[in-house]
Amino acid sequence: MNRARTLLTLLGVILGLAGGLVYSWILNPVEYTDTAPASLRQDFKEDYLSLIASAYMATGDLNRTRARLALLGVSASPEELSRLAQSRLAAGRPESEARALAQLAAVLGERPAPPMQSPSPSPERSTSSVSPTATVSPSPTIRPTSIPSPTPGAPFALLEQDPLCDPNLPASLIQVFVQDAAGEGVPGVQILVVWDNGQDRFYTGLKPELGVGYADFAMEQGTTYSLQLMEGESPVTGIVAEECVNDTGEAYPGSWLLIFQQPEVP
Repeated sequence: MNRARTLLTLLGVILGLAGGLVYSWILNPVEYTDTAPASLRQDFKEDYLSLIASAYMATGDLNRTRARLALLGVSASPEELSRLAQSRLAAGRPESEARALAQLAAVLGERPAPPMQSPSPSPERSTSSVSPTATVSPSPTIRPTSIPSPTPGAPFALLEQDPLCDPNLPASLIQVFVQDAAGEGVPGVQILVVWDNGQDRFYTGLKPELGVGYADFAMEQGTTYSLQLMEGESPVTGIVAEECVNDTGEAYPGSWLLIFQQPEVP
């Protein structure tokens, strides 16, 4: 008797749970309306961030952009936006998304310049492939109050190409600086690098702490690379990690510094 009562009780509980699920999921499901963006799932927040960046590209309204970021409830630091731009590009998302995120990262990474301060000197460049040179480090620089824009229709041209020997660099790098006609860094410029069995694309502005016009690519020793700005004139070919020697006589692969600039408007 007790066993039959237990089975009936258990059956009633199961039927009650099933009925509640059918009612809540099918007959009268919960509908979310007017929810805050901060309640979105993480992947939806990343989509929302891309939309915010694209909207900023279209309007240039930074105050409204900051308000949207506050509603989303994320810090949206330049580093986070840069990482998101790289991951979206690696996932095959449209290049316009990565460009917009890079532009927004560059803007949010800007710091107001102190009064009466002269611009910081550009990084030292080596003219010899075996002599040490200064590391391109994240030093404070005066940055413009708005995103510098390239001269319409004017392609970037190679201004300087110097070998770098710096044992403090984390890898053998192709370091690229892209400037407008006034010498200001330009973010969001797409760069294509090609080698024997592959190719890759990267953008300026994804490391705003090194300058809004800065980008780099890690080379492998023994591989020859060609590099071209998608808005540039002609490719730079024959880029190889030259051998450098440190103070103790040990050899290590060197890097290259390439500076591109737009011509002045006549």
